[in-house]
Amino acid sequence: MIDRRLFTMPGIRKTLGMLAVLITLQAFSVLFQGKYLSTSIVTLWQQKPFVAVLQAFAFFLVAFVCRHLLTVLKNYVVGHWVEKTIVKLRRDVLKKVGALGPKIIQEKGTGNTVTLALEGIDKTQTYLMLVLIKMFDLMIIPWILLAYLFTVSWQEATFMLAIYPVVILFMVILGYAAQAKADKEYANFIRLSNHFVDALRGLPTLKQLGLSRKYANNIHRVSEDYRVSVLSTLKIAILSTFTLDFFTTLSIAIVAVFLGFSLIDGTKALLPALTMLVLAPEYFLPLRNFANDYHDTLDGKNALGDVLDLLSRPTLADDKTLQLEQWQADTQLTLDNVKVAYADSHDAALTIEHLALQGYQKVGIIGRSGSGKSTLLNLLGGFLAPDSNSAQQITLAGQAVDHLQLQAWQKQFQYIPQTPYIFHATLAENVAFYAPEASEAAIIKALAAAGLTEFWQQLPAGLATLIGEGGQAVSGGQAQRIALARAFLTPERRVLLFDEPTAHLDIETEMNIKQAIVPLFANHLVLFATHRLHWVNQMDYVLVVEDGKIVEQGTPSELAQQNGAFVQLVADVNQLGGVK
Repeated sequence: MIDRRLFTMPGIRKTLGMLAVLITLQAFSVLFQGKYLSTSIVTLWQQKPFVAVLQAFAFFLVAFVCRHLLTVLKNYVVGHWVEKTIVKLRRDVLKKVGALGPKIIQEKGTGNTVTLALEGIDKTQTYLMLVLIKMFDLMIIPWILLAYLFTVSWQEATFMLAIYPVVILFMVILGYAAQAKADKEYANFIRLSNHFVDALRGLPTLKQLGLSRKYANNIHRVSEDYRVSVLSTLKIAILSTFTLDFFTTLSIAIVAVFLGFSLIDGTKALLPALTMLVLAPEYFLPLRNFANDYHDTLDGKNALGDVLDLLSRPTLADDKTLQLEQWQADTQLTLDNVKVAYADSHDAALTIEHLALQGYQKVGIIGRSGSGKSTLLNLLGGFLAPDSNSAQQITLAGQAVDHLQLQAWQKQFQYIPQTPYIFHATLAENVAFYAPEASEAAIIKALAAAGLTEFWQQLPAGLATLIGEGGQAVSGGQAQRIALARAFLTPERRVLLFDEPTAHLDIETEMNIKQAIVPLFANHLVLFATHRLHWVNQMDYVLVVEDGKIVEQGTPSELAQQNGAFVQLVADVNQLGGVK
């Protein structure tokens, strides 16, 4: 029920210590509440002086108030720790996802990662709030009450002690069934999240291809599977709740019958019998509360496990001692015998026997879809880590490094993907993403270089106009130009990574944007992954990637004379009517 890694979280031991003290005090409050409630009733029944009744009732009232004040204190202590922990977990998850880069997205899917960072953390918060208090209630309160009940009537107390593990046994059996159902439900929920996010991101393409209705049926089918699994889990939860209520109610009824016979026989006085009867439901209450909340916390338990698994994933150490100056015309990056493999495959997704990049080269990376172009770009950008092997050699600016997931290197480049992310912020803040302190004049100049002068001047609030989700809509071409404006604003970042930046644009829009991109190439190392081969004319070096290997590399003229993979790729594109 509780992940052991939970006890390694900062502040957990102090919180649990305080919680144990508060619950112990609450257990005695419950005990005194039941005892003095019984005393008040018996005193009235025996028609004793009103002062005696009032005194017993006053003790009951004090115990009652203390019990509920301690409940408030328990929730405050645990809630304060949970709030800080959830804030830290959310921050750590986002940092870890950023540190792991595209690899985690490729392994788990966009929807799963988004669900984990948002809803998963919220479910974890609910889980932590419920499980700690309920678990400690179950561990402390019944046994303090039972110890007192043994002094009241050992026969009934023995029966209550014996029936307790029987109830727990049935709950464990049903709990395992509910756990299996909940795991399946959570897996379906993750699958649905991946489908939903991927469908949402690809909706424009699906509509253009006329597949939106067909994909809607797919989403409906996945949603229906999730509905069925949820109802199946609820059936188990309702059955377990009924079983628990039945056994605990039957146990209390049996105790009441025994006490009734004892009163009739005159072997037991009214006060101990009534005290036993009042405290019997309190004895089973923590178990019932725990069982009722158990099903509500199953998703939270799974989510916490996923969060802790993610946070425990190793990340490559950043070499803080690396001295890396701004990329210059004579700076070199070489890779020899480097391999990259994904977690779900033992085969290498990319193998590089030798690759040397120097100065302000314009390097085109071409190949068919799935050949490994993006993998190569992610490796060079430090988003993916190479497999460690003794033959591997990576040299950056004359310094040997184990990988390129280094802050000193990543501060040298800008990454322009197929679909640049537009933040929910002003146009100026979006352009100044890499340079938050940039002046308005510098931003306007960068927008002009990217061909967005007319665009920003027509916006309602100019540079202060909110764009992105919930703000002013921007087209795919405008989003690409905003990404280019970011690059124009920070010329000191002299390495440019383009991952098929015009893949989703029509040819007319692409040609217009090309006029803005080409001037940006000057005094930069350009790594340009594309399947549109007309870009090769702007490159002075080309890498041909096929089946996860660089099968050819050289200048466009050299490759054209070799009659190899490059020539075949150009011929295939021409045959399919692709853009040259």
